[in-house]
Amino acid sequence: MARQIPLAPAPAWFRLEADLADWRSIAPQELLRWYGQMLLIRRFEEKLLELEKAGLIHGPAHASIGQEAGAVGAMSVLRREDKINGTHRAHHQVLMKLVNCETPPGWDPLQDAFTPGMDAAITRFMAEIMGLAPGYCGGRGGSMHMRAAAEGVVGTSAIVGGNPPQAVGYALADKLLGRDAVSVTFFGDGAAQNGGSYEAMNIAAAQSVPAIFFVENNLYGVSTHISDVTRETRMSARGAMLGIPSIEVDGMDVVAVHLAMREARRIIREEGGPVVIEAMLYRFYHQSGSRAGSDFGYRSTQEEAEWRARDPLDLARRRLLELGLCGAADLDRLDAQMLSRVTAAAAALTEAVPGSNVLRIPAALWPDPATVDDGILGDLSEFDGARFLDHADLAGLPTERIKFVTAASETLAAAMAADPRIVVMGEDVHQMRGGVSGFTKGALETWPDRVLPMPISENGFTGVAVGAALCGLRPVVEIMFGDFCLVAADQIANGAGKLRHMFGSGFGVPLVLRVRVSPHTGYGSQHSSDPSALFAMFPGWRIFAPTTAFDYIGMLNTALRCEDPVVILEHSAFYQEEHEVPQGDRSFCLPLQSARVVRAGRACTVLATSVMVGQALRAADESGIDAEIIDLRNLDMNGLDWQTIGASVEKTGRVILAEQTARGLSMGASWADGLQSRFFDSLDYEILRVTGGLAAPAVSAVLNRAALGQVADLRAAMERITAF
Repeated sequence: MARQIPLAPAPAWFRLEADLADWRSIAPQELLRWYGQMLLIRRFEEKLLELEKAGLIHGPAHASIGQEAGAVGAMSVLRREDKINGTHRAHHQVLMKLVNCETPPGWDPLQDAFTPGMDAAITRFMAEIMGLAPGYCGGRGGSMHMRAAAEGVVGTSAIVGGNPPQAVGYALADKLLGRDAVSVTFFGDGAAQNGGSYEAMNIAAAQSVPAIFFVENNLYGVSTHISDVTRETRMSARGAMLGIPSIEVDGMDVVAVHLAMREARRIIREEGGPVVIEAMLYRFYHQSGSRAGSDFGYRSTQEEAEWRARDPLDLARRRLLELGLCGAADLDRLDAQMLSRVTAAAAALTEAVPGSNVLRIPAALWPDPATVDDGILGDLSEFDGARFLDHADLAGLPTERIKFVTAASETLAAAMAADPRIVVMGEDVHQMRGGVSGFTKGALETWPDRVLPMPISENGFTGVAVGAALCGLRPVVEIMFGDFCLVAADQIANGAGKLRHMFGSGFGVPLVLRVRVSPHTGYGSQHSSDPSALFAMFPGWRIFAPTTAFDYIGMLNTALRCEDPVVILEHSAFYQEEHEVPQGDRSFCLPLQSARVVRAGRACTVLATSVMVGQALRAADESGIDAEIIDLRNLDMNGLDWQTIGASVEKTGRVILAEQTARGLSMGASWADGLQSRFFDSLDYEILRVTGGLAAPAVSAVLNRAALGQVADLRAAMERITAF
C-alpha cells in the first residue's frame, strides 16, 4: 500500500515572538532612540499628507503610517555600508537610513539636539518628495524613486517586484568584491506574488548572497486582500520553499523586528545568505493619501480599529513607561522635538503667498526646466586615454584571420584578466564549452568562478545585473535569443534604461547585455526577433551592432569601459565568418558614434545594420548601381554618426534605410525623422525603408525568408530611388 510521508522545508522556518523580558534586555538609550525614530517617521508622514492636501506634492504620497516599527527595527542593525532598496511605499525605511547615517554615536534623544546633518537629511528627503532641486535626486525621483548611494540607499522602485532582483545584485557585488555588508530589499505582500520577487529569491539562494528579503505583509495590495489572490497567505513560505531560512515576526513590535533582523544577520554571517523576514503589520490609511481604507469599502472600520489598538508607537510608549525608563513628560518632550524638526524642514521648503496664509513653493527651489534631458547618458569621460582603432588603422599592422565567435571569446577572457570587476551571467553560460554560442569559452577556461549560471528567468537575472552594476561590478549578461529581452523588459526599460536620469545622474550603470539575434534559423516567431527597437525606446541605452570580428573586439571593449548600459546585438549569421583583426590584439576600443563607409558611391546612400550591410553590397553589385553603403554600427539616436551620414547624404541626395527585422520592430522611422530634421535641403527623393514584413518570422523556410528584408528588396529600392 502506498504511504504518505510528510515533507518539510530544509531550512529553518519559524515565528519569532518577543516579550517584556526582551524589551528589558535592550539598552534603555536604544529603546528611547527607536521610539523617537518611530515618532519622527509618523510626524514626517503626517506633514507630507498636509503638504499633499495643500497641493504642494505633485504625485502620490504612499504613507507608511502604522508600519514604523518594521522600518526602525530593521534599520537598528544596519550600518552605513549596508544597502537597502524599497518600493513605492518606502518613506519610513529611507528616512531612517538617511537620519541614522547622520546620527552621532551615543546620541541621546532626551538630551541631545539634532545635528545639522540630521536636519539636512530630513529637509533634503522632504524636498525630494516635493520634487525640488535640493532633494537627493534633484526632484526627479519624488516619493517613489529615491537614491542616496553614500548612505546606502541604492535606489527604490515604483514597480511592484522591481526592486528585489536589484538588491540581490548589490549583495552579489559585495560577495564577489569581498565587502562585509548586507543588502535588504523591502517589499509588500503584493510584490510577494510577483515573479520578479520569486526569481530574485531563487537566484539569491543559488548564489548564496548576503541579502535579506523583508516582506511587509500589511494584508492588502491597494484594495485586494491577500487571501483573494493566494491560497498560501504566509509570505515567509515563499522563502522556505526556495531553501531560504525564513522568519515571521510581529511587525508592530520594534523589539521583535530588531531581534528578527539580528538573527538574520547571524545566519548570514555564520551560514551564508540569504534570509526572508515576514513582518506582520498594517497601514492605517488607504494606498495613497490620508483617507482610511474603509472609506473605499474594501475593509471594515472594525478591522482598522483592531489594528490601531496595536499601534506600534502606543505599544512602545507603554513598554517604556512600564520599564520605568522615563516619564510621560519625557516622551511628550521627545515627540515635540521630532515634530519641531519636521516642521522646520517644511518651513525651509515653503513660503506664504503674500497677503494670505496659503503656502507655496519658492521659485528658487524648483529644478531648472532646461535641465529636463540632462543626465540620461554619461559624458563619456571614461574614455579619456582609451586606445581606439578602426578599420583604416589596420593598414601597416600585422593581422590575422579569425572567426567572429573566437574573437568574441578571446576578447571577453582578455577583458576579464584586465578587470576583476567583470562577471558573466546567463543561461548555460557555464556549460557546453562556452554556452550555446561559444562566447564564454575563454572566460570559462580562465575565470570559471566569474561565470555565473542563471536560471531561466531573464527578468530576474537582468535585474540582478543592474543592481550589481550599481555597486561596483561590470556584469556581462547573455540573452539567448532576442525575443527573450521582452521577458526582461521591466529591468531593461524601468531599470537600466531610466535609472541614471531618474535618480539625478552622477553615477554609472556599467552593464553589458549580449543579445543573440537568429531570425534566419527557423526557430519561429518567438525566437527570431531583433529587439533593437525596444532598447531605442529608452535613451539611457547605447546600442551596438557589430558586423565583423574586428568590430566585435572593439565594441565589446568599448562597452566594458562605458559607464552607460550597452546592448550588443550579435547576429548568429556572423559567428563562423572569418575577418582580419590585429594580430594578437584583443584590447583596443572602437570609437563610439562612428559609422563605417564600407563602399563609396554617388548614386544613393544605404544606411544598413547587421547582415543588411552584406546584403546591400550584393544588391549594389547585382544591380550595378553606384551606391554608397554605410554600416551604422551604433544604432541609438545618441550614437548615430551624423557627420559621416550627413557627408554621404550631401553627396548622393538619396537615402535607403536597410534593416532585416519586421517593419514594426524597425528603427528606421526614427532615423528618417533625424535625417529630415538635419539634412532636408540635401534630399532629392523620399527616404526609402527596406525592412522585413509585418509578421514575425515563421518556421517554414519559405515564410521565414519572406518575413525578412532581403537582397531583392534592397535591389528594388536602389533601382527605384535612382530611376529619376
